[in-house]
Amino acid sequence: MPKIKTHRGAAKRFNFTKTGKIKRAKAFKSHILTKKSTKRKRNLRKTAYASAANAAVIKKLIPYK
Repeated sequence: MPKIKTHRGAAKRFNFTKTGKIKRAKAFKSHILTKKSTKRKRNLRKTAYASAANAAVIKKLIPYK
């Protein structure tokens, strides 16, 4: 069987933890930040984890990471 190509967009967006969870960044932090509160922007900096439903799909996109 040939090797599976890695989805490069997914590889740049997601990382695995040692326990196998998928880390991701939160959305809505790129522009139009003046109307968002400081508290909201601070919370958007924190890392989040992909849901179990999406994790299976993401693992197929980045098989060798």
